[in-house]
Amino acid sequence: MVGFDLGQFGFNPTVALGNGLARVALAGVALAGVVFLPTPIARSAEPLNLSAASQSLCPPPVLSRLTRHRVTAGETLDGIAQRYGLITATVIGLNPDLQTAGVKVGQELMIPPYNGIRVSVSPGQTWDQVAAAYNTRADVLFEVNGCVSTVPATIFVPGVNWFPGVRTAATPAANTPSRRSPLQGYPLPSRTDVIVNYGWQPDLNQNKLVCNTGGALASTANTPVLAVGAGTVAFAGVDAVYGNLVVVNHADGLQTRYANLDQVTVTLGQTVRQGDHLGQVAAPSTEPSTFLYFEVRLNSPMGWVAQDPQDFVPAMALR
Repeated sequence: MVGFDLGQFGFNPTVALGNGLARVALAGVALAGVVFLPTPIARSAEPLNLSAASQSLCPPPVLSRLTRHRVTAGETLDGIAQRYGLITATVIGLNPDLQTAGVKVGQELMIPPYNGIRVSVSPGQTWDQVAAAYNTRADVLFEVNGCVSTVPATIFVPGVNWFPGVRTAATPAANTPSRRSPLQGYPLPSRTDVIVNYGWQPDLNQNKLVCNTGGALASTANTPVLAVGAGTVAFAGVDAVYGNLVVVNHADGLQTRYANLDQVTVTLGQTVRQGDHLGQVAAPSTEPSTFLYFEVRLNSPMGWVAQDPQDFVPAMALR
């Protein structure tokens, strides 16, 4: 049996996770248990194979991962941007001299991994305040800037619309699907109490806010864990952070994760239907409560971004 140690996520004593602790690589792609924007898992439902574990606590800040591009003869600014899948304004924003001089042969340009802008932040601002100014999510900014609690003087704001009050493209346009969600089930045989909620929560042990990428549902040991919708099993096995874990990819770019399992009863690449048995809840190890840890994630250019399960699983909406 593999238990799921809530303490490693900053629970109080079972209050939520998130400020980056560890992640494990699958098929050479990072699957993050404690961060909001893992490197993308394959967009298709191709089976994933466990590879070497990554011990980094959080993806390095975007501004430390800039690519250097040296301009060659015949290259244009638009062509360079297209080569890296960016809009021209992103390249100009990271290379201000381009606004007046344009590109020159031999010039070295800084290229970010995705669209966004470098922003100077006033001392003392919080992630929530910066996020509100750019109409994006605080957890997104926290993650792409290295998972530090104090906002650095210069940060990267992902997206393509950077004016205050305008939604950035880094965040899905809405947390609710444009049509009926394919996640119409419930991850346990019956409704239960949510002992840890998704999102930012106070952690009295650390005296700060921590961010939960999912929720913990009260349960009893050996309770069946059920697929909330039809899909393909993208991972089934032991994860260094989640313990026994099942990941299911669904339609509409959705993914669900089921952790703190005692046993896993599905296999990699298996097709499942809503209500199919995925495993069973593990007995408590170091924690006082028995629970299922459940996440919903949405595919985006930056990976599988954690979402509020209530927005996509109707059965989890507050009663």
